[in-house]
Amino acid sequence: MKQVTKFFRSQPVLAIAFVLAVITMFIIPPDKKYIGYCNRTVLIELFALMAAVAGLRSIGIFDSVTGVLLRKTGTVRRLGAFLTLITFFSAMVVTNDVALITFVPLTLLIYGSIKDSRSLIITVVLETAAANLGSMMTPVGNPQNLYLYDEFGLTAMTFLRTMLPVGTVGLAVVMLLSLLLPNDKCEAPKPEKIKVLKLKAAVYTGLFLLCIAAVFRVIPDWVCLVAAVLAAVVCDIKLLTKVDYALLATFVCFFVFVGNIARIETVSSFFRDILSGRELIVGALLSQVISNVPAAVMLAGFTKNGTQLLLGVDIGGFGTLIASLASLISFQLYRKSEMAQAGRYMVVFSAVNFGLLGLILGVQLIISSL
Repeated sequence: MKQVTKFFRSQPVLAIAFVLAVITMFIIPPDKKYIGYCNRTVLIELFALMAAVAGLRSIGIFDSVTGVLLRKTGTVRRLGAFLTLITFFSAMVVTNDVALITFVPLTLLIYGSIKDSRSLIITVVLETAAANLGSMMTPVGNPQNLYLYDEFGLTAMTFLRTMLPVGTVGLAVVMLLSLLLPNDKCEAPKPEKIKVLKLKAAVYTGLFLLCIAAVFRVIPDWVCLVAAVLAAVVCDIKLLTKVDYALLATFVCFFVFVGNIARIETVSSFFRDILSGRELIVGALLSQVISNVPAAVMLAGFTKNGTQLLLGVDIGGFGTLIASLASLISFQLYRKSEMAQAGRYMVVFSAVNFGLLGLILGVQLIISSL
């Protein structure tokens, strides 16, 4: 019983997805159609991307680049704005959760020397918003983008045209909010000099580029899988343990759940009816409750309007703390710091995120009506 409780606490989304999948398996017993439920391409690309990013992080490339850029800051305001911007652009490439795992600990370290708890809260909240905004802008920015991009056969240009307006508006608002930070002088601590291993850097960069090529359908997905395994064998076998298998398992469970639901006519008809013409609103609202990754997987099978669903679940990443798992990650990292003030953090987080949710959703509704 303790193990089950521990599992639910440590992986709540996976646990819920697993329970839902098992329940539907009693209604639709396993058969040959189950094989067609899973999107193999998405699972392979996610696996390879996570391996590539884990490899690049392990050799200190992100820390090295960040250290050089941090020396350019001189005030708390410029420091916060810089950290927010670098998180935004990093999330486009390495996903929102990895961007936050990389930069939030660095932020905690820097502000720990400044001893400014108020500015720390604002900066981490803005970094979190920036990560979710940046990840909206590319197919590889977050798992739901990669899934919907492949599921609906979107092109890179269609994706960019869809996400650019709301992403740009959101970034502008976040950068304006960085003006709330004081203009006091500060000195960011000089990071330790990190020796980057050239061979590993070349291998991991090559793997990452192969992943990008697979996402844009230049090469077949199996090439990524083979390359990821070879990269681990050649450079660091422990790399395979750093992949987020819980996320992959969550996708599999939701694939089974959605695949079975689609075969229950009354249920699938209900979802098709409620989604028809309301993909944006339903996607955003459902994300508030179950987070945007499972919301994307759950709803994708009941609509043909992939771009509106994409907008809905990505915009739905703002709002509640669980709307985006990346937001939960940054909160957990902040909560463990010495200067943590969880209550105040939640007030600032809710004000910024619900404000962004309302503003960006409103902007998109206006764009859609034109």
